[in-house]
Amino acid sequence: MGVTGVKKPVRVHRAGRDTCLTCEIDVFVDLPSTQRGSHLSRNLEVIAEIVEQGVSEPIKGLEVLAADICRRLLDRHEYATYAEVHIKGDYFLERSLPTGRRSIESYKLIARATHKRGDGLMKMIGARVIGMTACPCAMETVDEIQGNTLKQEGCLPTISHNQRNVTTAMLEVPEQFEVEADDLIEIVEASFSSPTFEILKRKEEANVVITAHRNPKFVEDVVRDNLALILKRYPQLPDDTVVTVRSESEESIHKHNAMAERVTTLGELRSDLV
Repeated sequence: MGVTGVKKPVRVHRAGRDTCLTCEIDVFVDLPSTQRGSHLSRNLEVIAEIVEQGVSEPIKGLEVLAADICRRLLDRHEYATYAEVHIKGDYFLERSLPTGRRSIESYKLIARATHKRGDGLMKMIGARVIGMTACPCAMETVDEIQGNTLKQEGCLPTISHNQRNVTTAMLEVPEQFEVEADDLIEIVEASFSSPTFEILKRKEEANVVITAHRNPKFVEDVVRDNLALILKRYPQLPDDTVVTVRSESEESIHKHNAMAERVTTLGELRSDLV
């Protein structure tokens, strides 16, 4: 039982800078069979109190905000044994284009916290990133038709169809561990055929297209590469850290999309390397 779609401005201080995020918050608590309904106004009061406190004292991260709300929900709902909080926020980062020009790009941050009374609190941080993939299958087929130009040294990659790819990477950890959302964004962008940008001049457009076609990927490859980079980036996180990577390519020559997802743990990923 809870409320969804609560919109709030959230001020976050992280990596030495303040950022104001427009967030949408969902909160829930369980309801015992002996009680007919939940006190919904308490949920809104908790959100307002913590967010307003952040106006004078910035929050360290959306996952920290979710954890704080989770704890206070159980304090306020004495009949509840479980609380869950979801937060999504619009986020912007300065990125470097292939020509070196700087650009402000948009992303979506995702946070979640769960807390069972008497047990530890778990928090999750994730990022949703838009990029580009070039299809390896079409590239190979076109290359065969054109006479195997891929095998000629110095040749540009063969043409292929492109896809807008939307990938979400999320890590769930115990409360004492930290995961930097900016790092997750870098990992996801490095797993595309190429990052994409809001504003591109003609030469920059050509650079993005050439980069993508020199690095063709299936949607499954995007997931695999994300997992490999996450494993390399977070050697300090425990084996029971839950990792979710979901990638969807919006097809340009089909009326359907291609999607791949893996939900695993860092322990399982580490054992794959043994």
